[in-house]
Amino acid sequence: MTELVHLAVADGVATITLDSPQNKNALSQQLSGELLARLETAGADDAVRVIVIRSALDVFCSGADLSEATTVGMGVGAQRMVDVQRAVVANPKPVVARVAGPVRAGGIGIVAAADISVAASDSTFALTEVRLGLAAATISLTVIPRLTDRAASYAFLTGNGFDGLEAARLGLVTLTVPEAELDSAVGTVVESLLKGVPQGLRETKKLLNRELLADIDARGKDLAELSAGLFGSPAAQEAMLAFLNRRKG
Repeated sequence: MTELVHLAVADGVATITLDSPQNKNALSQQLSGELLARLETAGADDAVRVIVIRSALDVFCSGADLSEATTVGMGVGAQRMVDVQRAVVANPKPVVARVAGPVRAGGIGIVAAADISVAASDSTFALTEVRLGLAAATISLTVIPRLTDRAASYAFLTGNGFDGLEAARLGLVTLTVPEAELDSAVGTVVESLLKGVPQGLRETKKLLNRELLADIDARGKDLAELSAGLFGSPAAQEAMLAFLNRRKG
């Protein structure tokens, strides 16, 4: 089985790279499982002080794997999405998301869960669940706390897309820069984080994420069950199959 998530450690930085070109880094059971494993490994490695999540492709993440959702269902996948967000939020190391290209639906949960997200100004975002008869249930755990109430209502209910500049204005990402400057900007953030003493970073992150982590633990299972039920509903199955057929056409 081809590895979909790579882990490389150098100079105190663990780089976790999503690399699933056949489905544009969709959150398949394999990809989410490998992402969880890489986050756990990096979090437990004393040589790692900062974690960077990025994509090897020209798309960051296309959201749920709809082919998998229309065949094996989302019982596992929905809970995995909760688990991935928790693994980022609870990780003892600061997590930085390097965001380039399209980010859709579930992928936005990774961006929101990260402690710091740096996006290219021409990256694009959309919470498209509503257009497939779904709700952004599991990722609401991390996305809603990043947005104002008005921004959340607009993004969740319309499914309209927005670019990296708007994502920063809404609070979804920390900062945006031209794509040509993305690696430099991420490097600057990482350099600043590496100046922190591991204990200070760990305890500060706990303070920042205490309420978010408690909410994930309190509501995550229920939201995963809601999400799985919506994915399995006739309305969503019909909409997802229509979308997949249009994409093939």
